[in-house]
Amino acid sequence: MNFYDFAVTDRKGNEVPLKDYEGKVVLVVNTATGCGFTPQYEALERIYETYKDRGLEILDIPCNQFGAQAPGTDEEITQFCTLHYKTQFPQMHKSDVNGDNELPLYTWLKSQQGFAGLTGGELVPVEFMEKHLAKMDPNYASNPSIKWNFTKFVIDREGNCIKRFEPTANMADVEAYIGETL
Repeated sequence: MNFYDFAVTDRKGNEVPLKDYEGKVVLVVNTATGCGFTPQYEALERIYETYKDRGLEILDIPCNQFGAQAPGTDEEITQFCTLHYKTQFPQMHKSDVNGDNELPLYTWLKSQQGFAGLTGGELVPVEFMEKHLAKMDPNYASNPSIKWNFTKFVIDREGNCIKRFEPTANMADVEAYIGETL
């Protein structure tokens, strides 16, 4: 299996076969509009603008599983993102990334790239996240679950999941990795 074997639903309810992204480098991100990491939208849009002509695509998959920080309808989320961050990359239907109702895509992504460890801490200090996650799950570091909003997965041009960045990762590191991958 690879990335191209899956489909997701866009914000208008249409099925999007991920085979449509064949030959591109794809950054898959679970997002939220009311999170301490929400300002990462600014860096994501900058990365998209910089690299879209070289074959980068970003799939924004809003998720309300972490602190209910993605309230509202798909349309309200899109309006927020375009108004505040002028995002242009595709936004998908709000979906679960963990648990019984998680997208099959996320089951596969987590099987390919487990928890990558917390680094950076630009917007939210690593120490804060470690304490927060440990309260929710003392064994958080030993399982592949998505820990919070703005976890990022990089898919190469062949549909392989080659890297995972946790929410605290420095966005300059994310951009550098994408630049090298393209």
